[in-house]
Amino acid sequence: MPAHPGPCGILLLDKPLGLSSHSATQRVKRLTGAARAGHVGSLDPLATGMLPICLGEATKVAGEILEGAKHYRFTIALGAGTATGDLEGEIVRSAAVPALDSGSVTAVLRSFLGHGTQVPPMYSAIKIEGQALYKLARQGKEIDRPARPIQIHELRLLALREAHLDCEVRCAKGLYVRVLAEDIARSLGTEGHVSALRRVAVEPFPEGGMYTLEALQALREAGSMPALVPPDEPIGHLPVAHLDAADEIRMLHGQVVTGLPLAPGLLRLYGHDGRFLGLGITSGDGLVRAKRLFATGG
Repeated sequence: MPAHPGPCGILLLDKPLGLSSHSATQRVKRLTGAARAGHVGSLDPLATGMLPICLGEATKVAGEILEGAKHYRFTIALGAGTATGDLEGEIVRSAAVPALDSGSVTAVLRSFLGHGTQVPPMYSAIKIEGQALYKLARQGKEIDRPARPIQIHELRLLALREAHLDCEVRCAKGLYVRVLAEDIARSLGTEGHVSALRRVAVEPFPEGGMYTLEALQALREAGSMPALVPPDEPIGHLPVAHLDAADEIRMLHGQVVTGLPLAPGLLRLYGHDGRFLGLGITSGDGLVRAKRLFATGG
Protein backbone atom coordinates (compact mmCIF):
# COMPACT_ATOMS: atom_id res chain seq x y z
CA MET A 1 0.00 0.00 0.00
CA PRO A 2 1.24 3.54 -0.71
CA ALA A 3 2.44 5.57 2.23
CA HIS A 4 0.03 8.09 3.73
CA PRO A 5 0.76 11.48 2.15
CA GLY A 6 0.73 13.22 5.52
CA PRO A 7 -0.87 16.54 6.40
CA CYS A 8 -1.29 19.31 3.83
CA GLY A 9 -2.01 22.83 4.99
CA ILE A 10 -0.66 25.65 7.09
CA LEU A 11 -0.24 25.37 10.84
CA LEU A 12 -0.17 28.52 12.95
CA LEU A 13 2.45 27.83 15.59
CA ASP A 14 2.77 29.78 18.82
CA LYS A 15 6.56 29.76 18.73
CA PRO A 16 8.11 29.46 22.18
CA LEU A 17 10.85 31.62 23.62
CA GLY A 18 14.43 30.62 22.89
CA LEU A 19 13.79 28.51 19.79
CA SER A 20 14.80 29.55 16.28
CA SER A 21 12.16 29.53 13.54
CA HIS A 22 14.02 26.70 11.79
CA SER A 23 14.18 24.53 14.92
CA ALA A 24 10.51 25.19 15.67
CA THR A 25 9.58 24.18 12.12
CA GLN A 26 11.50 20.91 12.40
CA ARG A 27 9.72 20.07 15.65
CA VAL A 28 6.35 20.71 14.05
CA LYS A 29 7.33 18.50 11.13
CA ARG A 30 8.11 15.62 13.50
CA LEU A 31 5.02 16.10 15.64
CA THR A 32 2.63 16.18 12.68
CA GLY A 33 4.33 13.54 10.55
CA ALA A 34 4.58 15.93 7.61
CA ALA A 35 6.77 14.93 4.67
CA ARG A 36 8.00 18.51 4.32
CA ALA A 37 7.70 21.73 6.29
CA GLY A 38 8.71 25.34 5.80
CA HIS A 39 7.91 28.54 7.66
CA VAL A 40 6.58 31.78 6.17
CA GLY A 41 8.62 34.69 7.52
CA SER A 42 10.62 34.19 10.70
CA LEU A 43 10.86 35.15 14.34
CA ASP A 44 14.00 35.70 16.37
CA PRO A 45 14.68 33.08 19.08
CA LEU A 46 13.83 35.68 21.76
CA ALA A 47 10.44 36.40 20.17
CA THR A 48 7.29 34.36 20.67
CA GLY A 49 4.01 34.13 18.82
CA MET A 50 2.60 33.42 15.39
CA LEU A 51 4.84 31.51 12.99
CA PRO A 52 2.93 30.13 9.97
CA ILE A 53 4.33 26.75 8.91
CA CYS A 54 3.46 25.13 5.57
CA LEU A 55 3.17 21.35 5.78
CA GLY A 56 3.42 18.75 3.04
CA GLU A 57 2.27 19.85 -0.40
CA ALA A 58 1.41 23.30 1.02
CA THR A 59 5.14 24.12 0.92
CA LYS A 60 4.60 24.59 -2.83
CA VAL A 61 2.66 27.81 -2.21
CA ALA A 62 4.87 29.20 0.57
CA GLY A 63 6.74 31.53 -1.78
CA GLU A 64 3.49 33.10 -3.03
CA ILE A 65 2.07 33.96 0.39
CA LEU A 66 2.22 37.70 0.88
CA GLU A 67 3.25 38.74 4.35
CA GLY A 68 0.85 41.55 5.16
CA ALA A 69 0.45 43.74 8.21
CA LYS A 70 1.92 42.39 11.45
CA HIS A 71 0.74 42.86 14.99
CA TYR A 72 3.25 42.80 17.86
CA ARG A 73 3.21 43.40 21.58
CA PHE A 74 6.57 44.32 23.08
CA THR A 75 8.28 45.71 26.16
CA ILE A 76 11.00 48.37 26.09
CA ALA A 77 13.48 48.31 28.96
CA LEU A 78 14.61 51.91 29.36
CA GLY A 79 18.01 53.18 30.47
CA ALA A 80 20.25 50.79 28.55
CA GLY A 81 20.95 49.99 24.91
CA THR A 82 22.39 46.66 23.86
CA ALA A 83 24.51 45.54 20.91
CA THR A 84 21.61 43.57 19.45
CA GLY A 85 18.70 45.76 20.51
CA ASP A 86 17.32 42.99 22.72
CA LEU A 87 18.27 40.89 25.75
CA GLU A 88 20.74 38.77 23.78
CA GLY A 89 23.37 41.49 23.44
CA GLU A 90 25.60 43.08 26.02
CA ILE A 91 24.84 46.59 27.25
CA VAL A 92 26.80 49.11 25.18
CA ARG A 93 25.02 52.36 26.05
CA SER A 94 23.30 53.67 29.17
CA ALA A 95 21.41 56.82 30.08
CA ALA A 96 19.24 58.12 32.88
CA VAL A 97 15.51 57.60 32.49
CA PRO A 98 13.58 60.87 32.73
CA ALA A 99 10.31 61.19 34.59
CA LEU A 100 7.60 59.98 32.20
CA ASP A 101 3.83 60.02 32.15
CA SER A 102 1.40 58.27 29.81
CA GLY A 103 0.49 61.51 28.04
CA SER A 104 4.06 62.39 27.05
CA VAL A 105 4.83 58.81 26.02
CA THR A 106 1.67 58.61 23.89
CA ALA A 107 2.60 61.86 22.16
CA VAL A 108 6.01 60.43 21.23
CA LEU A 109 4.45 57.21 19.96
CA ARG A 110 2.10 59.18 17.71
CA SER A 111 5.11 60.76 16.01
CA PHE A 112 6.08 57.35 14.61
CA LEU A 113 2.76 56.72 12.86
CA GLY A 114 2.53 56.56 9.07
CA HIS A 115 5.26 56.18 6.46
CA GLY A 116 8.90 56.51 7.40
CA THR A 117 12.31 54.92 7.01
CA GLN A 118 14.39 52.68 9.24
CA VAL A 119 18.01 51.58 9.13
CA PRO A 120 18.12 47.78 9.59
CA PRO A 121 20.15 46.55 12.58
CA MET A 122 23.56 44.96 12.12
CA TYR A 123 22.24 41.90 13.92
CA SER A 124 19.88 40.88 11.11
CA ALA A 125 19.81 38.31 8.32
CA ILE A 126 19.89 40.96 5.58
CA LYS A 127 22.67 40.34 3.08
CA ILE A 128 24.88 43.09 1.71
CA GLU A 129 27.35 42.06 -1.00
CA GLY A 130 26.55 38.44 -0.27
CA GLN A 131 27.23 38.52 3.46
CA ALA A 132 24.65 38.37 6.23
CA LEU A 133 24.88 41.41 8.48
CA TYR A 134 24.77 39.40 11.70
CA LYS A 135 27.89 37.49 10.66
CA LEU A 136 29.76 40.74 10.14
CA ALA A 137 28.44 42.06 13.46
CA ARG A 138 29.79 39.01 15.28
CA GLN A 139 33.21 39.85 13.82
CA GLY A 140 32.96 43.31 15.35
CA LYS A 141 32.31 44.97 12.00
CA GLU A 142 29.72 47.60 11.22
CA ILE A 143 28.92 48.78 7.71
CA ASP A 144 26.60 51.39 6.29
CA ARG A 145 23.09 50.08 5.68
CA PRO A 146 20.65 51.89 3.41
CA ALA A 147 17.46 53.00 5.14
CA ARG A 148 14.34 51.06 4.19
CA PRO A 149 10.76 52.30 3.93
CA ILE A 150 8.44 51.28 6.76
CA GLN A 151 4.82 51.95 7.63
CA ILE A 152 3.29 51.95 11.11
CA HIS A 153 -0.50 51.74 11.16
CA GLU A 154 -0.98 51.79 14.92
CA LEU A 155 1.37 52.27 17.88
CA ARG A 156 0.02 52.60 21.38
CA LEU A 157 1.04 52.40 25.00
CA LEU A 158 -0.40 49.48 26.97
CA ALA A 159 1.32 50.17 30.30
CA LEU A 160 3.92 52.47 31.80
CA ARG A 161 5.95 50.78 34.52
CA GLU A 162 9.13 51.85 36.25
CA ALA A 163 11.74 52.04 33.46
CA HIS A 164 9.57 49.84 31.21
CA LEU A 165 7.04 50.53 28.47
CA ASP A 166 4.56 47.90 27.29
CA CYS A 167 3.52 48.76 23.73
CA GLU A 168 1.56 47.41 20.80
CA VAL A 169 2.26 48.01 17.12
CA ARG A 170 0.55 47.16 13.84
CA CYS A 171 2.89 47.66 10.92
CA ALA A 172 3.69 46.70 7.36
CA LYS A 173 6.26 44.06 6.53
CA GLY A 174 9.89 45.06 7.00
CA LEU A 175 9.81 46.87 10.33
CA TYR A 176 12.31 45.82 13.01
CA VAL A 177 10.70 46.18 16.43
CA ARG A 178 14.17 46.25 18.03
CA VAL A 179 15.08 49.39 16.07
CA LEU A 180 11.68 50.94 16.76
CA ALA A 181 12.18 50.37 20.50
CA GLU A 182 15.59 52.06 20.38
CA ASP A 183 14.17 55.01 18.45
CA ILE A 184 11.28 55.40 20.90
CA ALA A 185 13.67 55.37 23.85
CA ARG A 186 15.89 58.02 22.27
CA SER A 187 12.87 60.19 21.51
CA LEU A 188 12.08 59.99 25.23
CA GLY A 189 15.59 61.19 26.09
CA THR A 190 17.15 57.88 27.08
CA GLU A 191 18.34 54.52 25.72
CA GLY A 192 16.40 51.28 25.50
CA HIS A 193 16.13 47.74 24.21
CA VAL A 194 13.42 45.13 23.69
CA SER A 195 13.04 42.89 26.73
CA ALA A 196 9.98 40.97 25.46
CA LEU A 197 8.46 40.55 21.99
CA ARG A 198 5.39 38.66 20.87
CA ARG A 199 3.86 38.50 17.38
CA VAL A 200 0.11 38.33 17.83
CA ALA A 201 -0.79 37.96 14.16
CA VAL A 202 0.47 38.34 10.59
CA GLU A 203 -1.84 38.86 7.64
CA PRO A 204 -3.34 37.10 5.78
CA PHE A 205 -3.68 34.69 8.68
CA PRO A 206 -6.41 35.28 11.26
CA GLU A 207 -5.56 36.29 14.80
CA GLY A 208 -5.72 33.34 17.19
CA GLY A 209 -5.92 29.69 16.23
CA MET A 210 -2.29 29.05 17.20
CA TYR A 211 -0.95 25.77 18.57
CA THR A 212 1.84 25.41 21.10
CA LEU A 213 4.37 22.60 20.75
CA GLU A 214 2.90 21.08 23.91
CA ALA A 215 -0.58 21.06 22.36
CA LEU A 216 0.79 19.39 19.23
CA GLN A 217 2.48 16.75 21.38
CA ALA A 218 -0.81 16.06 23.19
CA LEU A 219 -2.67 15.74 19.88
CA ARG A 220 -0.03 13.35 18.58
CA GLU A 221 -0.35 11.18 21.68
CA ALA A 222 -4.13 11.17 21.26
CA GLY A 223 -3.84 10.22 17.59
CA SER A 224 -5.40 13.51 16.45
CA MET A 225 -4.32 16.24 14.07
CA PRO A 226 -4.44 20.01 14.48
CA ALA A 227 -6.76 22.14 12.36
CA LEU A 228 -4.81 23.49 9.38
CA VAL A 229 -5.40 26.54 7.20
CA PRO A 230 -6.21 25.30 3.66
CA PRO A 231 -3.21 25.90 1.35
CA ASP A 232 -5.16 28.09 -1.08
CA GLU A 233 -6.65 30.37 1.60
CA PRO A 234 -3.66 32.73 2.06
CA ILE A 235 -3.05 33.10 -1.69
CA GLY A 236 -6.46 34.56 -2.45
CA HIS A 237 -4.75 37.51 -4.14
CA LEU A 238 -3.95 35.25 -7.14
CA PRO A 239 -6.54 34.97 -9.94
CA VAL A 240 -8.43 31.72 -10.43
CA ALA A 241 -8.70 29.26 -13.32
CA HIS A 242 -11.50 26.69 -13.07
CA LEU A 243 -10.89 23.63 -15.22
CA ASP A 244 -13.47 21.26 -16.59
CA ALA A 245 -12.90 17.52 -16.27
CA ALA A 246 -11.10 17.20 -19.62
CA ASP A 247 -8.81 20.17 -19.00
CA GLU A 248 -8.08 18.93 -15.49
CA ILE A 249 -6.82 15.63 -16.89
CA ARG A 250 -4.68 17.47 -19.44
CA MET A 251 -3.16 19.69 -16.77
CA LEU A 252 -2.41 16.78 -14.45
CA HIS A 253 -0.64 15.04 -17.32
CA GLY A 254 1.60 18.02 -17.99
CA GLN A 255 -0.23 19.29 -21.04
CA VAL A 256 -1.09 22.91 -21.85
CA VAL A 257 -4.71 24.01 -21.42
CA THR A 258 -6.09 26.46 -24.00
CA GLY A 259 -8.94 28.93 -24.18
CA LEU A 260 -8.47 30.61 -20.77
CA PRO A 261 -8.06 34.35 -21.47
CA LEU A 262 -6.56 35.49 -18.20
CA ALA A 263 -4.06 38.21 -17.32
CA PRO A 264 -0.38 37.15 -17.42
CA GLY A 265 1.05 35.67 -14.24
CA LEU A 266 0.44 33.00 -11.63
CA LEU A 267 -2.98 31.42 -11.16
CA ARG A 268 -4.77 29.25 -8.66
CA LEU A 269 -5.97 26.10 -10.41
CA TYR A 270 -9.16 24.28 -9.42
CA GLY A 271 -10.53 21.04 -10.82
CA HIS A 272 -14.03 20.33 -12.07
CA ASP A 273 -15.13 19.35 -8.54
CA GLY A 274 -13.71 22.51 -6.93
CA ARG A 275 -10.59 20.80 -5.62
CA PHE A 276 -7.47 22.98 -5.40
CA LEU A 277 -4.87 21.53 -7.78
CA GLY A 278 -1.97 23.92 -7.33
CA LEU A 279 -0.45 26.80 -9.25
CA GLY A 280 -0.48 27.50 -12.97
CA ILE A 281 1.00 30.25 -15.10
CA THR A 282 -0.10 32.03 -18.26
CA SER A 283 1.41 34.59 -20.60
CA GLY A 284 -2.01 36.06 -21.27
CA ASP A 285 -2.35 34.23 -24.57
CA GLY A 286 -5.10 31.90 -23.42
CA LEU A 287 -2.60 29.11 -22.70
CA VAL A 288 -2.21 27.90 -19.11
CA ARG A 289 0.68 25.71 -18.02
CA ALA A 290 1.25 23.94 -14.73
CA LYS A 291 3.67 25.71 -12.38
CA ARG A 292 3.49 23.65 -9.18
CA LEU A 293 0.79 20.99 -8.90
CA PHE A 294 -0.12 19.18 -5.73
CA ALA A 295 0.58 15.45 -5.82
CA THR A 296 -2.95 14.60 -4.68
CA GLY A 297 -4.77 17.89 -5.07
CA GLY A 298 -5.15 20.48 -2.31
